[in-house]
Amino acid sequence: MTFTVEEKLPSFDQLPSAFAVQLTEVSAISLSGEEQNKYLQGQVTCDVHSANENSLLNGAHCDAKGKVFSAFRFIMRNGDNLLVQPKSTLDASLAELKKFGVFAKVEIEEAKNLSFIAVCGAEATQALSSNFSVLPTHISPVEQVNNTTFVFIDGAIPRYLIIDTPEQINAYLASLNIAVYPQSVWNLLEITEGFPALQNDGVSSYVPQMLNLQAVNAISFTKGCYLGQETVARMQYLGKNKRALFSIAGTTNDTIESPVIEKQLGDNWRKAGDVLTSYKAENGSVYFQAVLSSDTEQSATLRLQDSNTQLTIQPLPYSLTEKE
Repeated sequence: MTFTVEEKLPSFDQLPSAFAVQLTEVSAISLSGEEQNKYLQGQVTCDVHSANENSLLNGAHCDAKGKVFSAFRFIMRNGDNLLVQPKSTLDASLAELKKFGVFAKVEIEEAKNLSFIAVCGAEATQALSSNFSVLPTHISPVEQVNNTTFVFIDGAIPRYLIIDTPEQINAYLASLNIAVYPQSVWNLLEITEGFPALQNDGVSSYVPQMLNLQAVNAISFTKGCYLGQETVARMQYLGKNKRALFSIAGTTNDTIESPVIEKQLGDNWRKAGDVLTSYKAENGSVYFQAVLSSDTEQSATLRLQDSNTQLTIQPLPYSLTEKE
């Protein structure tokens, strides 16, 4: 059996009730060994010691100044710790983890022989239940079935992240009688859900709160020290952060090239912020994830730099005014 990846990209409103996404640009850092939990606890923003084999944690890996190398989803698989993230952030994060890992009993590497897909939509559970008797839920978001790891990511469009060998993942895709989309559709879902999708040029550019990571429960403010913790705490409790992550949308027939968002001020346009990732549908709908000034009004008139593409801020599924 084979499968075909759709070439025409849908807008958010056109996404079917069940579909799969081939995650060719997703990978993971794997940590194993006697001190893997102890070591990782001192490196990342989430509370690793609170995790178990059925839990899913959001988190970030920062440098000593609190700038984010990577935003990841943390799970345990077959005794190893996995930091699932875009390939675009993996090298920088991996190099930094390895640098300090030489002092601990831990093996750190890019996860080997693993592929990733997602099955998404309101009817995703139904699409998978014919092949799998056990699936994760929001209560137990990670389930291991033989060698296959299933991760449930809740949201406006529910997602099941599936991890296994490349051969098995391709077999799963071929067995599903649903549309299969490329990686960019996953980026669209990250944009609408407000989970940061860092690319290479965004690495080490932002503290976690500039990426709304506190709003997706990716920062523990009670776990104790970790790399960059002082900056993260200062941002949270002293109100020093002046930027935030936004979801922005519009329509255009133009090619998306500029990584800069501008804001209209009277008759003039001024730089408002930088694009992290973007998505353009076949019908001309465009979606951007961008870091702007945190006080940018929801009604602000925005555009891509030197473009006639008018953009508007979209609602996110969480509040930025709540503190842990």
